Amino acid sequence: MKPTHPARRPRRDPALATTPLTRDATDRHHPSQGIRRAHAKRRQRTAVSQECYALLLILAAAAVLYTWAIDRAAVHPYYTAAVRSMAANWHAFVFGGLDPSGSVTLDKIPGALWPQALSVRLLGPYNWAAVLPQVLEGVLAVWALHRIVRAWAGPLAGLLAALVLTLTPVTVALNRHNIPDTLLVLLLVLAAGSLQKAVRTGRLLPLLVCGTWVGLAFQAKMLQAWLVLPVFAAVYQLAAPGSRWDRARRLLLAGITALVVSCSWLLLVWVTPAANRPYTDGTSNNNPFTLVFGYNGLSRFGNDPHALGAVAGTAASRTTGNTGWTMVVNQSVGPQIAWLLPLAVLVLALGVWWRAGQPRTDGPRTGFLLWGGWLALHIVVFSNSNGNHGYYMTVLAPALAALAGGGIALLWAEYRAGGQRRAALPVAVGLTALWAAAIDGPHSEFAPWLLPVVLMLGLCGTVGLWTSGPHTTRRAMHSVLAASLTAVLLAPAVWAVSCLNPRYPGSPIEPLAGPVGPGYQDAHHHRAKVRRNPLNEPSGRDSALLNYLSAHRSGEKYLLATQAAYGASPLLRATPQPLLVMGGFTGLTPYPTAPRLRDLVSAHQLRYALLTTRRPSTPASVWVKRSCTPVSPKAYGQLSDGSFTLYDCAGGK
Repeated sequence: MKPTHPARRPRRDPALATTPLTRDATDRHHPSQGIRRAHAKRRQRTAVSQECYALLLILAAAAVLYTWAIDRAAVHPYYTAAVRSMAANWHAFVFGGLDPSGSVTLDKIPGALWPQALSVRLLGPYNWAAVLPQVLEGVLAVWALHRIVRAWAGPLAGLLAALVLTLTPVTVALNRHNIPDTLLVLLLVLAAGSLQKAVRTGRLLPLLVCGTWVGLAFQAKMLQAWLVLPVFAAVYQLAAPGSRWDRARRLLLAGITALVVSCSWLLLVWVTPAANRPYTDGTSNNNPFTLVFGYNGLSRFGNDPHALGAVAGTAASRTTGNTGWTMVVNQSVGPQIAWLLPLAVLVLALGVWWRAGQPRTDGPRTGFLLWGGWLALHIVVFSNSNGNHGYYMTVLAPALAALAGGGIALLWAEYRAGGQRRAALPVAVGLTALWAAAIDGPHSEFAPWLLPVVLMLGLCGTVGLWTSGPHTTRRAMHSVLAASLTAVLLAPAVWAVSCLNPRYPGSPIEPLAGPVGPGYQDAHHHRAKVRRNPLNEPSGRDSALLNYLSAHRSGEKYLLATQAAYGASPLLRATPQPLLVMGGFTGLTPYPTAPRLRDLVSAHQLRYALLTTRRPSTPASVWVKRSCTPVSPKAYGQLSDGSFTLYDCAGGK
């Protein structure tokens, strides 16, 4: 055998080198090496255990914030009415029927309400049962974001991202309600995780899974789910391994997957004969594609209210006031989402700049581009739309959380490494504290102590980081870092926790944290009574009306016909009986037509109709006024405020 060269160490079999037996033998021959390895393993196990405990605490905090007093949640009146109907009838469940008989659909795709309807069907018609799926979706989103950011930027980044998402005020407010954006956020976070895996491995399957998640997100919020697609495609084409044409081919397959899954419910409704499904709300042609791409698409964001055959029903979305380039930082939306916006922009710029010159497939830079693109594109689209509800901004929260978590971890690593880059961390802390003062300034009466404390902690963190040197003890460094993180997160945490205070009720249709919600001013003066829109608990007037209708019902299919969802929603939340919602959500959808309504009355499938002066007249409502007899409110024991009139159509012509 040829002797081994004395300057070289013998080559060991890699397979044997990884076995415990081989490591034990090596440790016996080299005791000091074995001791060092044992200490390293012990430190690693300790770090993993600490990370697990920290993650469990964050998830527990999220669960508490999202579930506290959800039995008193002021849920969305329209969505909750549809959930009650979908829970009562599988036909209404599949097609998104607004009432249990499935006469007309929601004016949205029903995907986000399916989990709520299943929960109500299993647990009963209670508000907390409708909200519980959002709680689970919110906690799952925190967990998923932790796993994704951890794989990208390490354990510290993952924990910080999970904590930031947990403490985002608008996310807390929304996860305590039953609005579709919660499910949208979860599915898009899962899609981002699949894309990250596809970029890292170059495999096709994770990319197809990403397209599937986006398609499912489409079921929750329609076209808004597609906003991430340009960013996802650009990031994959830029950073994934393989040739340019291979990447393009994989992207095409993933795009087809996203399109097919997105349009699955639309195709189901489209191929179902009109007589066997509800009429599609928001449309003049009963076409589900018009509902999505016209009524909830071009009609909402363009200048044609009748685009693709839509009915003119989106005026409310044009008057919310949250539009323009300052929309994200205005006095009502800013405290919900914008606390860490300058930090996110700073770390995005530094993360890309510092990774310049790295290979095209550089993982750290890819993560910054992914989350930075997500954030930038949504801000551009929202700033140029016709108006946005404040809770729409919750979709920005995962991107801000990921950038903040990954960015702080990056700045901390550069700070510990020394050099000129170490100045970035104290600058980021000081900038974030000053920005918090700007956001909180107009609301200084909300928590008067908050602003001084944040500025003091920001000053301590900035000065401490700036003056610390190589001789600073580890305990002192950790104390400075803790003060800095507290300065960054305290303000959004206080606003998030305010959701648990009944003084800041927000609104069932506009859930916001802190003293900016639509119910706050009256609540501040102790005069407000927040409408909870409870399931299975009708008001006195609605209870009297339902008792009267039930007592005078003689085999008709519909208990009542109402003009628009305005009058139908409280009754649908209170009873599983079929109601005919004339005109759908807005009252302008041409269903049923006047001849169809007359035929229903003639066939003894309908007797009573409830009209309101708060909705415009339609041919169907004109026929009711002309052919039916008004019923005195005293007949069912209630005095009328003049906004509703009950008609008896028995013998109507």
